[in-house]
Amino acid sequence: MFTVLYGIPGLLLIAIILWDAFETVLVPRRIGRKVRLTRYFYILSWQSCRLIASRIRKPSRREAVLGFFGPSSLLLLLVCWATGLVLGFGLLQIAARSLSHLPAERWLTQLYMSGETFFTLGFGDVTPATSLGRLMSVVEAGMGFGFLGTVVGYLPTIYSAFSSREIEISLLDACAGSPPTAAEFLARTRGSEAHETAELVLRGWEHWSAQLLETHISYPLLAYYRSQHSNQSWLAALIAMLDSSAVLVASGDSRLGRQAERTFAMARHALVDITQIFVRAYRPGAPDRLPDVELARLRARLAARGVQLDSGKEFETRLAALRLQYEPYAQALGAFLMFELPPWARSDDRRDNWQGGPWDRQIAAEAAAEESADDHF
Repeated sequence: MFTVLYGIPGLLLIAIILWDAFETVLVPRRIGRKVRLTRYFYILSWQSCRLIASRIRKPSRREAVLGFFGPSSLLLLLVCWATGLVLGFGLLQIAARSLSHLPAERWLTQLYMSGETFFTLGFGDVTPATSLGRLMSVVEAGMGFGFLGTVVGYLPTIYSAFSSREIEISLLDACAGSPPTAAEFLARTRGSEAHETAELVLRGWEHWSAQLLETHISYPLLAYYRSQHSNQSWLAALIAMLDSSAVLVASGDSRLGRQAERTFAMARHALVDITQIFVRAYRPGAPDRLPDVELARLRARLAARGVQLDSGKEFETRLAALRLQYEPYAQALGAFLMFELPPWARSDDRRDNWQGGPWDRQIAAEAAAEESADDHF
């Protein structure tokens, strides 16, 4: 006899988890529906992680804690799905009285049999005694096999997308500094010799932005994955290229203007669509990233490197209009994901990541000692 008290909750639980997993793993588009199991899971888990990270003062340690969230949340989500399916089929087995020699109150034995079937262990110590119970065991075993197969295919896809994203961020290190800034990019890629390099970089970041849009809408949890270096992030790289493209477009650069427009459009598209996944309401009041003092410092930094920005009001007006198209989204997403947005120009002469190493001081000290000894003799 099928007991409604246990059967209906079991069916609903299985249906909810299967549909949620289908949308999360297989649907390659942004899901606008607010009532989702995965959405609530990430709201609760991310808020807990943010609370812990906010109490850590040292930036490197805070980034280390936040860096664990992406991989651990993915594994925990898969565990929650598997646990829910085992529980759902366990409730169905109880409803079907598949273990007729046990009362329904012995639900732990029913759940054990459900877990044994789902993970296809095949111990045989507990088996269903009814035809309906055997049928559900076959269905559960097939679903467990398919679930594990999907997970095996899902993880490589996630890490392949993550690897592709991080390669371009590492390549930006030599072009725009660590962290990347518009001032460094414009200074290092301007001039007759660097014109082709700048165009190639802008074109490459147009494609990178398109890839970022595709992967982070298909797999939003990638947004939580942090870069290997604490002073780098996918959001900082995206904003640095938006800043650089905005300057080139506002200045009316005849050589790079068209490519800068395409890069700006694609990068802005990616930023806006990804932001809407995590931040659904506009919250005004964010501080200005480029006040007059910062703009003057940007001009000074570029002038020291031989690059002159247009000093007219028309340039500033166009730049402000372009900034308004992406900065509110960047600030909202950065606050939510606890990413620090890059400045427009560095406040000091900081070394790039590739220029630093743990042995540099010792090597320099040994070289200085050898030079001193040679001078002495």
